[in-house]
Amino acid sequence: MNSGSFKWLGGRSGLWGFFWLALLILVILPLTLDIFRLNLMGKYLTYAFVAIGLTLCWGYGGILSLGQGVFFGLGGYCMAMFLKLESSDPISTKIQSTPGIPDFMDWNQITQLPLMWEPFRHFWIAILAVLLIPTLLAFIIGVAMFKRRVGDVYFAIVTQAIAAILSVLIIGQQGLTGGVNGITDLRTMLGWDIRTDSAHYILYFVNAGLLLLCIAFGKFLLSSKLGKLLVAMRDKEERVRFSGYDVAAVKIFVFCIAAMFSAIGGAMFTLQVGFMSPSFVGIVPSIEMVIFCAVGGRMSLFGAVYGTLLVNFGKSYFSESFPQVWLFLMGALFIGVVMFFPNGLAGIYETHGKKLLARLPLAGYLRRRALLSTPTSDPKA
Repeated sequence: MNSGSFKWLGGRSGLWGFFWLALLILVILPLTLDIFRLNLMGKYLTYAFVAIGLTLCWGYGGILSLGQGVFFGLGGYCMAMFLKLESSDPISTKIQSTPGIPDFMDWNQITQLPLMWEPFRHFWIAILAVLLIPTLLAFIIGVAMFKRRVGDVYFAIVTQAIAAILSVLIIGQQGLTGGVNGITDLRTMLGWDIRTDSAHYILYFVNAGLLLLCIAFGKFLLSSKLGKLLVAMRDKEERVRFSGYDVAAVKIFVFCIAAMFSAIGGAMFTLQVGFMSPSFVGIVPSIEMVIFCAVGGRMSLFGAVYGTLLVNFGKSYFSESFPQVWLFLMGALFIGVVMFFPNGLAGIYETHGKKLLARLPLAGYLRRRALLSTPTSDPKA
């Protein structure tokens, strides 16, 4: 099969990039890590959903959002509400003054399940809420901002403010959201215990599979006319507008896609870790998610995943090995990447990695096979 068959994935190089990433997260990590570390990697991969969304809207579209934690948190809370209701049946909560409602509501003297919680008794409604509520919020923000041509640093500040507002709102509504503690003690999904080791394995592979699907969809978008419009819009927005394209509509669309990716990551985080709290909604986590994208390379969907894994692995390793100075070490890592590798891990691969791989015997063999399989224009050849 020639490279044209994989044009939507970025050609042969995109196919190999997809293969190596799939090999890493589907084969190498599960075979080499124990269940605790693998579940930790699964948590890191949920952040990668946000990073690949940022690659689309920031790296290619020039739309820097400092509030992606909002969509990550909304997706996580939608899933957590369903899981919490399932674990709050009248039998399990019979010691409460009001059985059948989440424990934090009982602690706050709420005697009836709030109306906003009622739809989350049903699994498929919760799944639709994960996908649609964050996307709808992104659409509203996008229409309000992009139709008025608010962009660049002003848009970044607005999204940061929204993250701060939502975080304060969640903490303030303790009886509805669990407050600063969030929604905890999540046990089952449709009767399936999500706390067991076997469940952690299954959820890890579901998480990894969804991430690869999102990357494939992102690659498909970038290979289409939309991808060319995004890059043109990022570099010369006024020229694209004068050419007759609706720049605001393109920005709104890609921002909504990034929000949906983030929400899927938030829902998988809730399943992997077993809770959701406002600490993943505010300004700090949103900025960290931008750092994941920057370290991996904001023009590479694959690089965004590697950057997320590297930064979070560094946080875990440094905090375990050097608890006194780990924040300084993480700061040095970020500064070093920005100063010496402005294009992130993907830039390192483009400048050095390809040359190194080209020298390997296997690369030469594959290149010769590709040349032999390429049809010539002369039928007698």
